Amino acid sequence: MSLLGRLLINRRAGETHTAWNLPNLQGPDELTLTSRQFGDDGAMPVAHAEKYAGGDNLSPHLAWTPPPSGTQQLLLVVEDIDVPVGKPAVHCLALVDPDVGHLEAGGLNTGQTAPGVRLLKSTIGRGYHGPAPVKGHGPHHYTFQLFALAAPVDSGPAATSVDRTRPRTLLPAITAPVLARGRLTGVYER
Repeated sequence: MSLLGRLLINRRAGETHTAWNLPNLQGPDELTLTSRQFGDDGAMPVAHAEKYAGGDNLSPHLAWTPPPSGTQQLLLVVEDIDVPVGKPAVHCLALVDPDVGHLEAGGLNTGQTAPGVRLLKSTIGRGYHGPAPVKGHGPHHYTFQLFALAAPVDSGPAATSVDRTRPRTLLPAITAPVLARGRLTGVYER
């Protein structure tokens, strides 16, 4: 166990400031989000961890139930709720066409992004950034949250800035009604 991990063991961002709990992203929990690589609250395989943490930084396979009629865009947010700072770290932020029903492994990686996926800025950079918790800090929970939106995030006067906006500014500014949402949590520890 590393000294830094031991010193920060009780410091965690928590769920309070996740996208899931933002007032503007509330909606019925009607989407079921799954992965071939891990179950809800299950351990994420090392292949999905960051390269410097011993993994391949490969985004996991994700699949979901069909969104409700009227869905114009899907918003996918991946957050580490156990990062030892005040707010969760956004590991991936993407807009997905509503007719896309799943993403194969690697579909959120830059350079091999799946068709119908638009990668936005995350806390770390653009594209998927896998788990890399501080050694000895304990298990980290990575929440994959999917929101079915009644209007595209990138419509209206702010459309050109969506690609440049940081997640903590963009997520609370979304005004499109959430028609449905779902989430899947993977756990990783070093």
